[in-house]
Amino acid sequence: MRATALPRKGTTVSTTPRGGSPVAATVALCFGGLTVALTQTLVIPIQSELPRLLGTSAANAAWVVTITLLAAAVTMPVAGRLADLFGKQRVLVVSAAILVAGLLVSALSDTLAPMLVGRALQGLAMGFIPVGISLLREITPPHMAGSAVAAMSATLGVGGAIGLPLSAWIVDVADWHALFWVATAAAAVILALTWLVVPHVHDGRPGRVDAVGAIGLAIGLVSLLVGISKATTWGWGDARTLGAIAAGLVVLVVWGVFELRQAEPLVDLRATAQRPVLMTNLAGIAIGFGMMAQSIVVPQLLQLPSATGYGLGQSLLAAGLWMAPAGLMMMLFAPASSKLIADIGPKATLMIGAAVLGSGYLVAFFLMGAPWQLLIASCVSSAGVGIGYAAMPTLIMDAVPPSEAASAVGLNALTRSLGTTLAAAVMGTLLTSNTNSFGAFELPSEGAFQLCFVAGAVAAFVGVAIASTIPHQRRARQTAAGEPQQAPAAAR
Repeated sequence: MRATALPRKGTTVSTTPRGGSPVAATVALCFGGLTVALTQTLVIPIQSELPRLLGTSAANAAWVVTITLLAAAVTMPVAGRLADLFGKQRVLVVSAAILVAGLLVSALSDTLAPMLVGRALQGLAMGFIPVGISLLREITPPHMAGSAVAAMSATLGVGGAIGLPLSAWIVDVADWHALFWVATAAAAVILALTWLVVPHVHDGRPGRVDAVGAIGLAIGLVSLLVGISKATTWGWGDARTLGAIAAGLVVLVVWGVFELRQAEPLVDLRATAQRPVLMTNLAGIAIGFGMMAQSIVVPQLLQLPSATGYGLGQSLLAAGLWMAPAGLMMMLFAPASSKLIADIGPKATLMIGAAVLGSGYLVAFFLMGAPWQLLIASCVSSAGVGIGYAAMPTLIMDAVPPSEAASAVGLNALTRSLGTTLAAAVMGTLLTSNTNSFGAFELPSEGAFQLCFVAGAVAAFVGVAIASTIPHQRRARQTAAGEPQQAPAAAR
């Protein structure tokens, strides 16, 4: 098979693979994306036990989750840039190797320090997903490229959704270290498949790594995300929260000025500022917020004691099982999203996805009295996530040169991650600031959960409004021979 990237703005990139089945490569990359995303929620079932298991304080143990988020946010745009320079398959192999190392370190850990090292490495492996998405367009024939990109895009949500029930079951039947041993075995398989099955596409191009830009981005993002993620614990008005957020924003502004003056920046901010890319990324924040809100709120409502009058009294394992179909729903709607993208375009598909996501929250607002009702609401919301997540990379890759596809998709993944971080902080604040007393315990009120569902719906419908401002694009397509051909004039 021969796949040729579409030359844009005078850039020609050789993308002749050394071999490999596109179907096998797609399956390998999607399996890798699922496993990488799953690590984000791997420790949720044991989060309350981490202080005891690691012999540390609750505040320190919270970093086991936070450090993975921070490392993932930093690495996605950086991995994309490295992929554009040195080749996507090479970066995928390195990302898979980092994932194996991180999971192995965590599997062998009994104290906080090595666990944090392992979890940070797992976050660094998140670059696998945006790089894999951008590579799929090069190694798949035109008739399956849309479905492949849609399926890979969905793994970002699916992996996190199925991580909770799978982890809860493993913890229920085995020692907590088994979480990481099982994941290590899966990551080792991914490493082998990425090396052996994914075509070695020669798609790198001459250039340099903007090390200063990478450091500046890391400092700015870490400061900003620490402030947001710790806002529930510290308080939104606390000097630490405000200071971290302000410092992060200042550093990112300085970083942006620096990047604009570079001949070969880490992130091409001028391309990012183009309306199709900018609006898609802003929509990514809103839809990422909407996706994460249900992942936080629904499990808590399911596990809240039934004695409250509105809690559903489910065990951790049962709550995970009630949530599991939602993750599968994301994957099932990937082909539907691909068909919508082909028929009505990625912009309209993104709007539909965000609207379905918001509708799921409205269902949850009115139907939250039984587990099966929340199952329906979660499935509706997850269908919207599956549709919307698949459309965003297509919009991004249609708007940027092929030589910058990986870094642009990585930045879009970062915006979704920013949305999920913001959702975690906002949902946490809403649930802890609206409580009822039950003996010695303060538990979120029924109104707090309803308010969270409203916030998720508002975020999703804001995503619809933002997506509506994305301009129509002239989309390029490929012939069966792989030669670029311009689609008929303007667009859908």
